[in-house]
Amino acid sequence: MKSKFSFMYKSLATILLIIVISACSSGDNENNVAENDYPNKPIEVVVPVGAGGDTDVNSRITAKYLEEELDQNIVVSNVEGSGGSTGIKEVLSKEPDGYSTFTYHNAMPVNEIYGLADYTYEDFKYAGSAITDKSNTFIVSKDAPFDDLESLIEYAQEHPGEVDFATEVGSMTHLQLKEFEQKTDTEFNLVDAGGASEKLNGLLGGRVDVVPTSLGLVQDELESEDFESLGVIADERLEGAPDVETFEEQGVDMEVDKLFYWAFDPETPDEVVDKFSDALEKVVDNESFQEEVENNWLDPVYLNPEETSEKLKEITEHDQKVYDKIDEDEIEEENDK
Repeated sequence: MKSKFSFMYKSLATILLIIVISACSSGDNENNVAENDYPNKPIEVVVPVGAGGDTDVNSRITAKYLEEELDQNIVVSNVEGSGGSTGIKEVLSKEPDGYSTFTYHNAMPVNEIYGLADYTYEDFKYAGSAITDKSNTFIVSKDAPFDDLESLIEYAQEHPGEVDFATEVGSMTHLQLKEFEQKTDTEFNLVDAGGASEKLNGLLGGRVDVVPTSLGLVQDELESEDFESLGVIADERLEGAPDVETFEEQGVDMEVDKLFYWAFDPETPDEVVDKFSDALEKVVDNESFQEEVENNWLDPVYLNPEETSEKLKEITEHDQKVYDKIDEDEIEEENDK
């Protein structure tokens, strides 16, 4: 009798084990099918800043061509707040299945440096980068008392704290300002003038004196001579704007490569991220994409996931050195403005 019950128990255990294994196998198969079928529904890309700036413009250009490569709709959503961390956290709050991604730039490691985020650039899976912006510049109005870096530096040294610079504490352009101050022995007045569009309107209205931006965003104003560029923060002049001198040519050793990358929740399957990355690379090879990007005086350059992560590491290390030179009392004072 014992033997009979023992046999029954063993048989039942075997059946249960088979059911469990089958269920796991079925789940794995379903996951594999889902990953191989990716994407089979629209993908949401979060732009963690407001509409109208270079991040928004570049993401929409890239998304348009990604739709062709992935044969799927890509829905761009602007989710601004807290220097980009609000939008990034929204992506992290969703299922890591590849249907929610974000695109951003150098500001993410800046948030980490300022303690505005509880994540680092190492906490994501990157599909890569499609655009590099070497056209970062300081622009002023046509009526400004300075029209190049030399005259700006001279004026700022003679009027410390009186030149209004449009940026906000914790932003990428705030670190640009601090590095410029460190290298030129100047002091500017920080003015939080809002988003990209508000900053430009503030310059037109005389509410600020200097706005950091990308040349491609103000081509019309430069051509109409409402604005003037004081130079590009790059190692060489731009092909699209060969008459604009670099900061280095004017005696200020600064260089900014603004990287526009695409990132996913770290739990996203590698196969999904790889497929998105392959599509991104094909987008950069598209001549129409290249022309559209170059018309904005930007560089259509593909960096793979490893290269993107390495570039962000380089940017973070550079920005950390700039930040470390800023007096803590100075940051608190600017935060209180």
